[in-house]
Formats: sequence, C-alpha cells, structure tokens
Amino acid sequence: MIKLISKGINFLLGHQLRKKNIFLGNSLINLKRERKIDNNYLDYVRLSALELISYEINRKGLRGNTAELGVYKGKFARYINQYFPDRLLYLFDTFEGFDRRDIDRDIQMQFSAGKQDFSDTSVEGVLKIMPSPEKCVLVKGFFPESAKEIDDDFVFVSIDTDLYDPIYHGLNFFYPKLVDGGYLFVHDFNNDGYRGVRRAVEQFCEELQINFFPLPDSCGSAVIMK
Repeated sequence: MIKLISKGINFLLGHQLRKKNIFLGNSLINLKRERKIDNNYLDYVRLSALELISYEINRKGLRGNTAELGVYKGKFARYINQYFPDRLLYLFDTFEGFDRRDIDRDIQMQFSAGKQDFSDTSVEGVLKIMPSPEKCVLVKGFFPESAKEIDDDFVFVSIDTDLYDPIYHGLNFFYPKLVDGGYLFVHDFNNDGYRGVRRAVEQFCEELQINFFPLPDSCGSAVIMK
C-alpha cells in the first residue's frame, strides 16, 4: 500500500518535488535484517550509508577505532557512537568554530568566505547527547597539531570541517591509519559553498592514485574505502 501511495505522489507531484530536491523511493526493500535508522535525522542517505558501513565493518570483525574531525554539536557523531558502541570515538574539533588560519587559507584560494559561525557548541554539550559517552575521547584544539599524540588504527572516520586545509590534513593523517576494509566520509564534497572540500579530496586521491565514491546525501559526501 505504501509503495502504491508513493507512486501516486510521484506521478501527481513528482515534477514539483524534484524542483525542491525531494524524492520518494524505495530503499533496500528486499533486505530482511532489521536496521535502526533515526527518522529524526533529516539526512537519510548519509545516516543510512553509515549504518550499512558499520554493519559491514562489524560483520567482518575489523579491528580499530572511529573518529570524527569537525564535530560541531555532535549530531552525526552520536550515530557513529551508536553504531560502533564497543570502539573508541575520537572527536577532533576546536569547539570554538573555524580557526582564523583555515579561513584565511580558504579566502586566499577563493574556495569560500568561511563566514559560518560554528562557535555555539561545547565539549559538555556534545558528550551529553552521546549514547556511550565513556567511549568518547575529546581532542580539543587546532588540527593537525591536536592529533600529534594519536597513533590508533581506525575503521571509520568522518571529516566534516568544510574548509580546504583541515580536510586535506585530515585525509593525510587518517588514511594511513585506516585499516584495510575501513571507510572515510568527507562531508560537503558537492557543496558549492565550500569548493575547497572537493579540491582537497581530488588532490589527495590523485596524489595517492586512489578512488572515491560521491554519495548523494544532502551536502554530497565523498566516500573512500581502503
């Protein structure tokens, strides 16, 4: 019945919905295992991809921890924590918004103006929403200087810093530490407001002669698998 209703809506309103980048469609209708996807998280594609990746990593028994570079208020990090409850989750952020050095670099390279204010966050506020806060390791400071003491292996890493320099440094820091079969998400790859994201990913992948997959989530993530 739901499929019929969706088809009817698409038939009647599909053109108007597509103008607003709203699409109705099936997702893994033949998969029998139960999946836990929070309907309150507005980017279904991004969250669903994380759930699928976590399932593959856990099914294969890969060893390593998880991380997010660019945490802000922790809304995506909380699901990394949920889907990998037995692994450490390193949370790298200034917790004060963009660093002036990164903004100046983006402006110099004409990638963005770096005007968004992400300072309305705190370590305490991020930890408060985590399902397993005891597994979180908060790393506050300017990246990559803040990561000098970190030498873990990783199975999953999310990079969501918007600006060219921290993304490029993040890729260079995390990819060598990513285990075979591990995944790396780079958010905003297809966000034309932050063109440095695409440049950082493309440059890094060209240098290492590796590939990435562009994910059609709300801001367009690039997915790299090792």
